[in-house]
This record gives sequence, structure tokens and C-alpha cells, in this order.
Amino acid sequence: MSALKLHSSPVLDIYSADMETELELPLVSEGISAGFPSPALDFTIVSIDLNKELVKHPASTFYGRVKGQSMKDEGIEDGDMLVIDKSIEALDGKIAVCYLDGEFTIKKIMLLKNVCWLMPANENYQPIQITPENDFLIWGIVTHVIKSF
Repeated sequence: MSALKLHSSPVLDIYSADMETELELPLVSEGISAGFPSPALDFTIVSIDLNKELVKHPASTFYGRVKGQSMKDEGIEDGDMLVIDKSIEALDGKIAVCYLDGEFTIKKIMLLKNVCWLMPANENYQPIQITPENDFLIWGIVTHVIKSF
């Protein structure tokens, strides 16, 4: 799978989603126990394509590589890959990639009494109130976070 880098900033690198390729990967369809080990089973091996699993609207989906820790308490950390869908409505409580005064940022949307706030998930960062003076756009909604361990 190849992706074209569309933008780079101190907070986020944005890539196109290449839906032309397929990569079928094996999936343990019975699930994997996160508690006590389950007895060995004859697992049925099925396969999935992560493009089809993670991307619901190919024409409006992009990937973003996170830079920074402002959303760490939501499980979004430096180096994580985001799946961003521009076709999803920006609602209260959604995690969004926003364009604010010439820069991209990732924050949770909070709507309070006709005021939009961008809320970090790290106590070291302050909430951002959106005012008419801001150049502001909700660019897309985060649908998945892909982590490396």
C-alpha cells in the first residue's frame, strides 16, 4: 500500500488513502482471550482486508501520523496513525482534525451554549475556545487509531 504525503506540520502528517491495493491478512475469527487462556481450538482461518475494514468512505478518507501528546489520555499518542473521514458530521464529543489559524490540531469537540471548544486530553494543554476571529475548519473526524507497540 502506498500513500501520498499531502501535508506535514508540527502536529500531523496527512496522507492520501490508497484503496487500489488489497492485502488479505489472516484473522482468528473466534477472538483472542484477554483474560485466562482459552483451550486450544481448531481455529477457522478467515482473512480481512484492513482497507475494507477501516475505510468506509474511500473518497473522503485520509491517514494522519500524530506528532505530540495533547491527546494521550484518549489513547492518541505520538507516532500513532489516524484514519480520518471528512464525510462524517462533526458532533459534540467527536475527536476531530481541525485547521486552526494556519495549523492542524487534533482535539475533542465540545459544544457549549453555541460556543465551540477544542479540548485536549492531556492536563498540560489548555482548551481552545473558537471565536469569530479564528480561521477555523473542522477538517475531518477520527474514526480509528492504529498503534505500534
